[in-house]
Amino acid sequence: MELQDTAVSFHAYFKINKENLEAFKQLADDLVETTRGEMGCLCYGFFFADGEANCIESYKNAEAVIAHLSNVEDLVQRLIRIAEIKRLEVNATEQEISKLLFPLKEFSPK
Repeated sequence: MELQDTAVSFHAYFKINKENLEAFKQLADDLVETTRGEMGCLCYGFFFADGEANCIESYKNAEAVIAHLSNVEDLVQRLIRIAEIKRLEVNATEQEISKLLFPLKEFSPK
């Protein structure tokens, strides 16, 4: 185990209108498939219940997050056009979070 913790985890909560649910699920599948090959991704998945979705993701460090955001930028933009991000939680050390303030600012993370 590394002595310095650099891991970054996210919990993104989405509200989805019924008419957009199937399109959202397809985009979620596309995101999972696109993310599958990312070297710094530790876990990535979507969970659905009652018109809402939760995306749980974790990365080796902030640099892996930035690479991920670049890799999925188009898919994420399409996703947020059909669903509302209710909350985005980011968990990491202060050092890793400081590297993500600018790349994540449009999502208003907590």
